[in-house]
Amino acid sequence: MAQLPVKKKRQPPASLPANLQHCVRFPGVVLCLVEKKMGLSRKAFLVSLAQRKGFCVEEASSERVTHVVSENNSGNEVIEWLKRKGSPFLDAVGHGIALLDLSWFTESMSTGQPVEIEPRHRLQVAAHAKELEGQCQVATYACQRRTPLEHNHQMLTEALETLAEEAHFWGSEGRCLAFSRAASMLKSLPWTVRKIQDLNSLPCIGEHSRRVIQEVLEDGESAEVERIRRSERYQTMKLFTKIFGVGVKTASRWYQEGLRTLADLQAHHTKLSKEQQAGLLYYEDLSTPVTFSEAETIGQLVREVVEQCLPGASVTLTGGFRRGKQSGHDVDLLLTHPMDGQEVGLLGKVIGQMDRQGFLLYHSIHRSSFQSFEDEAQEIRDSTTAMDHFERCFSIFRLGCFPGGIPRSASEAQRLNNAVQVSGTPGSWKAVRVDFVVTPCSQFPFALLGWTGSRNFERDLRRFSKHEKKMVLNSHALYDKGKVCGFWGRRTGGESLWYGVGFLLMIYISVSYVFCLFAC
Repeated sequence: MAQLPVKKKRQPPASLPANLQHCVRFPGVVLCLVEKKMGLSRKAFLVSLAQRKGFCVEEASSERVTHVVSENNSGNEVIEWLKRKGSPFLDAVGHGIALLDLSWFTESMSTGQPVEIEPRHRLQVAAHAKELEGQCQVATYACQRRTPLEHNHQMLTEALETLAEEAHFWGSEGRCLAFSRAASMLKSLPWTVRKIQDLNSLPCIGEHSRRVIQEVLEDGESAEVERIRRSERYQTMKLFTKIFGVGVKTASRWYQEGLRTLADLQAHHTKLSKEQQAGLLYYEDLSTPVTFSEAETIGQLVREVVEQCLPGASVTLTGGFRRGKQSGHDVDLLLTHPMDGQEVGLLGKVIGQMDRQGFLLYHSIHRSSFQSFEDEAQEIRDSTTAMDHFERCFSIFRLGCFPGGIPRSASEAQRLNNAVQVSGTPGSWKAVRVDFVVTPCSQFPFALLGWTGSRNFERDLRRFSKHEKKMVLNSHALYDKGKVCGFWGRRTGGESLWYGVGFLLMIYISVSYVFCLFAC
């Protein structure tokens, strides 16, 4: 019997990976299809369709995935599904990985290539803001928050600050404070608010503020805020309170009397104080912002005069300019001397000399009302006022501008002034508000902190001292509420106690201004 050759069993060809059985036309796009609510059979059909069109499809565990496609799922549901699948790129969601609705997939299959991703294609992840919030905890107190000079919520804060200003004009300080705190909170946020849910769990933002914020986010403006800005009373109060020496009560009384413009004040021969007369006379200049270079020039001119009157005395620029702002509405200068007591009488000498040199258009000196640390401590325990008792002078400074520019020194300014008077050549100048404050050296750290601001920062720093540290802070000293004679900065035993506390406080101030560039 003839032997037939044994027929070798044919080996099936090794199966290629599914993605390599098709030509990949778009290597930069790697899809992952979510079978949740889609089903395995439908997913298999869509995977096959995508591969025939030249798309690369891989599972959720692949590190190459660039587009996650889902049907009838929210962004949060897709993230939960990816977590269960052990996705390696969860931390990168929103940063290069696209979470997409099936509509993007369908359109791409129809055109035969990946279509541009539009907002309607993306799945919304409601938890994203909460994750950011968890990574960047926002403190309740403004003095604990890092607030940059530039922020991403200009429209929102301007709306809230308008409401705060309007509440202040009506004498509702509680509402004014609430809106101011909400605006301060928005300025410190490290992320951009895009929907009202982003503010969930944040402190200092009440229902009224949330309602206004939601309006601005959805419509671009708030009807309530726009109505206030257009109102006659708001515009009139804003106009009158810009006058040097005019407060809310005076402005409100003028409004009730039917006055509406600056011309009305003159036409009705309204009785004005000397301060208000000067403010009205130089209204245009005083309403113009003061630049940082102008503030620095004024500070240098004052330093030269102070050095002539009391060698060794110092002049420190405070207020918004010390916080890094490039413009402001006035200039605040803090004067002191390294030896306590030497500063007594300094302000009168400085103001007298500057007045004789023609630098001052108006000035009003207020003597110190500080009695003793014991009396001050008692007053603070019995009152909530934040006013200090330093000797000060409110003035309108004549800042000359000559053909060569702003003078660099007091002597140069006086020489140019004299030359102008002799030659008859007109020289231009600008009226600037300048506040002089004189403090003993022993109280200088507290005065420097108190006069640097901002208002919200100072208010919350004092609240923090009171509620968290059980102490009382003002522009003169730091007090221990639990002690009968509670001044922590009182000089005893060669001033060692004061210097210890002052040194610690100055460290706190320095750290605050390095890490909290605020401008509220």
